[in-house]
Amino acid sequence: MPATHHDRVLTEVDARSFFQDAVQSAMANQQVHARQETLCYIVNLLTGYIRADQLFETIADGPFIKPLALMYAEALEAPRVSDRDASLKRLGDVALFISGLYSNSLGRSLVDLDYYIQMGGNAYGFLADCGRTARATQALKIAFLELSDQFAAFTDVLAEVSETGRLNNSIDIMRLYEIWQATGSRRIALKLRSLGIEPVTTYRNTH
Repeated sequence: MPATHHDRVLTEVDARSFFQDAVQSAMANQQVHARQETLCYIVNLLTGYIRADQLFETIADGPFIKPLALMYAEALEAPRVSDRDASLKRLGDVALFISGLYSNSLGRSLVDLDYYIQMGGNAYGFLADCGRTARATQALKIAFLELSDQFAAFTDVLAEVSETGRLNNSIDIMRLYEIWQATGSRRIALKLRSLGIEPVTTYRNTH
């Protein structure tokens, strides 16, 4: 039976709680201090990007992630302020996610970690300074400012979460949950519980 909208909300709530614990633990270990608005922003980012269709874009050749330089060019050429800010937010989010989770792969590429940190920090910094033009909420302004000022530190926080196995083991949480909802598999239910996610549904599985 396919998942209902309510089922997906429950899944996302579980994942968000999972990531909040993981990020808070890493921040405490590294003595990185941030306001609640910034913590919520990072947790929401991770919760969204565990779904491949949120992180990747689809073209004829398959899924891909636009280069940061292209996102920046799109922001410069955006016809509206809201489009500009959306492109910069996407740039900052992707830069933080990739540099935190996949910094080792960046070290072997032509685009290194410093480039991601600079591009991401600058994007968030612009949004913090000019967010009033896009009518950003005060909470977002606070998050953008801290993410800009401490971008490298937050990269290290995500790297620690990844190294502990928590985040890498959770990239496919949504997919695992969808399979469990469709099949009722006990093995997958155990896998989800081992990741700290309790299977919850609003209907009875029939398999």
